[in-house]
Amino acid sequence: MIALAYLAALLVPLGCMALLDARFRLVLWADARRGALVLAVGVAFFLLWDVAAIVSGFYHRGESEAMTGIMLAPELPLEELVFVTFLCYLTLVLHGLVLLLLRSRRRRTAEVG
Repeated sequence: MIALAYLAALLVPLGCMALLDARFRLVLWADARRGALVLAVGVAFFLLWDVAAIVSGFYHRGESEAMTGIMLAPELPLEELVFVTFLCYLTLVLHGLVLLLLRSRRRRTAEVG
């Protein structure tokens, strides 16, 4: 069970962000095709960055009992893919929240003025 601890620590907040996204229609629930495309491009960019670091010798997989041990490529654990996805999705959700707040503020200002 401890082998899934890190993966679970990434998947639980990822699921919470998906609920937030669904509730306020921020990214994937606002425009699924565009949101998925932007998320996929971000994940691909950072995975390519990781691969470049691995090839250059700057990145090595850490050893931990909390990791699954599933490798997607040499020195590239499954958890790295989930982590990169988490960071990209977090950025998109935060961007969506900021836009929602700005729109709400503009609407209130227009109603008052």
